[in-house]
Amino acid sequence: QVQLVESGGGLVQAGGSLRLSCVASGRTFNMDGMGWFRQAPGQERELVAAINWNGGIRVYADSVKGRFTISRDNAENAVFLQMNTLNPEDTAVYYCNAGGRFSGRYHHGDYWGQGTQVTVSS
Repeated sequence: QVQLVESGGGLVQAGGSLRLSCVASGRTFNMDGMGWFRQAPGQERELVAAINWNGGIRVYADSVKGRFTISRDNAENAVFLQMNTLNPEDTAVYYCNAGGRFSGRYHHGDYWGQGTQVTVSS
């Protein structure tokens, strides 16, 4: 059974930082894309950042460019999201995704984590 377990969410003040981690088990994603999505109340789930299998391709939502950095460690079967200069608009549940691919854009895979809450206070 494939599981993606996220950690690192929490409450932070505006301007602060958080680092999200997602560790996969039950299957290796070393040759697949991985990404982070987020969903705020009343809004659709949106792509935040994605990375290809070797880190050679990284894409970001315009709203997080220059503030967030996605990375991965294939030895750990993990993907990370470093979030700096957070603002209240970043408040959402963040979901890890695995098994994706890139073809002009990131196409999400079928595997999702349970989500981790990020709350940024003003």
